[in-house]
Amino acid sequence: MPRPANAVDFWRGFALVTIFINHIPGIFYENLTHRNFSISDSADLFVFLAGWSLRHVVSKRRLSAAHLVIRLGGRALTLYAAQILMIVVAIAMLAGAAMALQNPLLLEWHNAAAVFHDPTETHIGLALLTHQLGYFDILPLYVVLMVMAPGIALIHRFARPLLLPLSLAIYLLVLGFQIAVPTWPVQGAWFFNPLAWQLVFVLGFVLAPGREADGALGGWVRRHLFWLRIAAAPIVVAGACVIWFSLWPDPTRVPSPKLFFVQSKSYVTPMRLIQFLALVALGSVLYPYIRRLLPWLTEFLSLLGRNSLEVFCVGSLLSLAGQIVRFVYKGGIVVDTAAVAFGIAALAFTAWLTEWLDRDKGKELTAPRAASPSR
Repeated sequence: MPRPANAVDFWRGFALVTIFINHIPGIFYENLTHRNFSISDSADLFVFLAGWSLRHVVSKRRLSAAHLVIRLGGRALTLYAAQILMIVVAIAMLAGAAMALQNPLLLEWHNAAAVFHDPTETHIGLALLTHQLGYFDILPLYVVLMVMAPGIALIHRFARPLLLPLSLAIYLLVLGFQIAVPTWPVQGAWFFNPLAWQLVFVLGFVLAPGREADGALGGWVRRHLFWLRIAAAPIVVAGACVIWFSLWPDPTRVPSPKLFFVQSKSYVTPMRLIQFLALVALGSVLYPYIRRLLPWLTEFLSLLGRNSLEVFCVGSLLSLAGQIVRFVYKGGIVVDTAAVAFGIAALAFTAWLTEWLDRDKGKELTAPRAASPSR
């Protein structure tokens, strides 16, 4: 039986839907997503909840250290396989659209040109995750974070007080020295710098409820959540004002190191991180009310969140399909509405089918074996 609706799955489902919409640039419905009043967006929430979920795995005391490492390593391999499959399909979609529309410019979309013009080195880069297509670069970040996950789990188990300071130290070094993770064969850097984004992942991990002592950060936050929410409100309002009135700091006038004072999604800079944590503090109060007032929405988004990998992969490909459709039909409210409605319905079907297959597989595993015929 699938687990019942809960806040983590609900917000993960919310992130998946908004990522799907926001990955269709120019679509009308991107104006309704929360990035229009927030410095952070659903990518931050997705990574934070990934760390939160990891905490529940690590908190299972019956898992030995070796079992934990094997399990998390297996998850990283699953994510890697999903990324490779998704990229292969995305490249085929761009090639097919270019052929059908007789428009070779589609082969240039989203950093895909190197795949067609320099396939030998680029396919090695795709396999190594050092070459990434635009709008398909979140999962490579997640793969790297899951590769880091065994180390995070072991530090948490054997040297718990060191986990957050170590993560924060890496983050500060990356910002201070602008340390980027390079791409290859096309020269550049990862859009989502895993050395910076690991802090969001670790914060989700340490803030999640577990069996830690009352003095741990997560316990302290839950004991003082009321006051933290009061402090978070003006930060969220200030973030909305920055977005609405374009009150971004002038990069030429801030002191060095500049990344401490400007907004960068790649480095999830302090401005973005603080606003995101404030938004989490305020948003955490909403789930009980949404569940009571809109139970169908709670169940729907939790369904998506329970099957996040499958839904994310299908959603990413549907976003690319939506981009192609808008390119052909020039957008418009009717096209945009049809694209979003079809996409969300497809995400729901993907989640339902995943659970149905898992349930069917479970029945096969638990069904009694038929008696062997005598010879």
